[in-house]
Amino acid sequence: MIHYPTLNAALLDQKNNDRHILFIEGKHEQKKLSYADLYDRATMLLFDFQEAGMRAGDQLILLHKDNQTFIEAFWACVFGGITPVPVAVGISDEHRAKLFRIFSKLERPHLYTSEENLERLQRYADQHSLHESFAVLKTKTLLADLMEAHGQRGQLHSPSPDDVGFIQFSSGSTSEPKGVVLTHRNIMTNLNAIAVGAGYTPNDISLSWMPLTHDMGLLGFHLNMIAAGMSQCLMPTDLFSRRPLLWLEKVSEHKATVTCSPNFGYKHYLKALGDKALDGIDLSHVRVIYNGAEPISVDLCEQFLTTLAKYKLPREAMFTVYGLAEATLAVAFPPVGKPYRAVYVDRHAMRLGDQVKFVSADSADAVGFAIEGGPVSDMQIKITDEDNTTLPNHAIGLVQIKGPSVTAGYYLDDEANRDALTGDGWLNTGDLGFLSKDGELIITGRHKDIIFANGLNYYPHDIEAVALHLPELELGKVVAYGVRRDHSDTDELVVFVLFRADLKDFVGIARDVNRHINEQTGLEVRHVVPVQRIPKTTSGKLQRRILGDAYLQGEFDAALAQIDQLIVAAHAQSSHGLGTTAAALLDVFHQFIKDKALNADDNFFEVGISSLTLTEIHQRIDEIYPGVVDVTDLFEYQTVNEVAKFIDSKAQG
Repeated sequence: MIHYPTLNAALLDQKNNDRHILFIEGKHEQKKLSYADLYDRATMLLFDFQEAGMRAGDQLILLHKDNQTFIEAFWACVFGGITPVPVAVGISDEHRAKLFRIFSKLERPHLYTSEENLERLQRYADQHSLHESFAVLKTKTLLADLMEAHGQRGQLHSPSPDDVGFIQFSSGSTSEPKGVVLTHRNIMTNLNAIAVGAGYTPNDISLSWMPLTHDMGLLGFHLNMIAAGMSQCLMPTDLFSRRPLLWLEKVSEHKATVTCSPNFGYKHYLKALGDKALDGIDLSHVRVIYNGAEPISVDLCEQFLTTLAKYKLPREAMFTVYGLAEATLAVAFPPVGKPYRAVYVDRHAMRLGDQVKFVSADSADAVGFAIEGGPVSDMQIKITDEDNTTLPNHAIGLVQIKGPSVTAGYYLDDEANRDALTGDGWLNTGDLGFLSKDGELIITGRHKDIIFANGLNYYPHDIEAVALHLPELELGKVVAYGVRRDHSDTDELVVFVLFRADLKDFVGIARDVNRHINEQTGLEVRHVVPVQRIPKTTSGKLQRRILGDAYLQGEFDAALAQIDQLIVAAHAQSSHGLGTTAAALLDVFHQFIKDKALNADDNFFEVGISSLTLTEIHQRIDEIYPGVVDVTDLFEYQTVNEVAKFIDSKAQG
């Protein structure tokens, strides 16, 4: 049991034990930080924050990729009564736009970041006429690069359990970000529920590559370990992206008992593993692998467990869970130490209010869902219709939650609170699911067409707003939708565009939409589809699912095939006589995008390369030309020929 009333009390107590954080920075590079040293460094950083004018009740946006820098600043805030606001650094303009929106929304904001990040924010502000906004932000910015070692400690603040612990903003890109406000009581209640539900002991060791700006990373694999008196290992997310096999190699090396991944991480790992043999890997000590953060793929669970069985990974370790930021983190856990379970239901009876029809796994109409288990301690779950009427077991409805770890509301956002808070103490998660006869939760989908990709939530209206930056597109004539095929573990992002002219004229639009969404969000668009009409309700709301169902049923296949032929014909006129560097680079790109045509003068964002694939491409380029090309250079030089010229100029210079 975790008995601390606040985060402050947890670290104050745990700094007296021998537990630590291990920061993994490469195959042979790592740093150890004891909880005692973390306390010392955080309280000395607090002195700097207070010298810069920050006081209890202020809010500090933490915008930094380095895990140790982030954690020390987080705890400096905690001990000073300053509200930490974690924000992902990101690589696109939409991430920077989100930062400016959050800063303007906060009442007493400050920013803690690196000099490099601040320069990028300034360039973004210059390009988007945000000079005044940046000038204000800069006066409230403290740079981590300029912090100097000293022995002075800040003045400690003693919070009550109902004081705000931190604010976590949603990952929405273009809409107003929603800030989930979490008190110390919310946090400590949920950390206790997790520790009890997973059976933590001080002998457990965790290892995670999830970002600390994500609730699973920060709460599930940092704060939880401190409160439970466990040691923890943290790997940067971009290190996992570049070297996924290092994940379980380090789990084996450090004998970690608790780790995690959403769908895309398992898929990325298995793709990198392929037919390789892992030397000296023993996973027999792993007790819990959290599987959550997006809808759980039963097929991927099986593939992962089967592949890793030769390395003694127990089937009982796969821990299929459900949670969300509004609950602090955890909502439902299965029994610990038992093999994960799944149910199979008829896909044709899955609308809100339907009673599910259970079928065998091999049925032609079967769709499988993992069982997420019963509510964690101090949590209640119910399934309702849209009028908040509770539905019986096995009926699909809206998942609602209630308990002392559930947020009291979003930060200064009355509209979001009206949508989510039902007025009777319950919060509507927006997810669809049902409860089994034993009260276990099964999540089946999402009520508002959320698109799940790369472990994050993407809202269709956000993606549509990004696309509408293109002058050839109009509001109400663009629809983004996530479709999931049978046995797939991720959504396909499909963008539908109202278009009634000759398809030859649509090719350019498709390429522009692909490029722009890819550049701004990092998402890969599977298809840009011309449609004759955009279905809407009588009140004017887009009916995305109608288009998604038509896509899955093949209604647009003929048009898409014709568009593909037009693209191939255009690529047949690709340039000849490539130089040695350009030819080598083109070969690298073709290794990773075998299903797409690309020539040396094509903008590779226009063909729809995801940020994850681009990371893999960069890793291969770095093997051929060590230390020459940074991954950010691929966002500046966006064709093979441009990258080749950049590499050649470096060689000559």
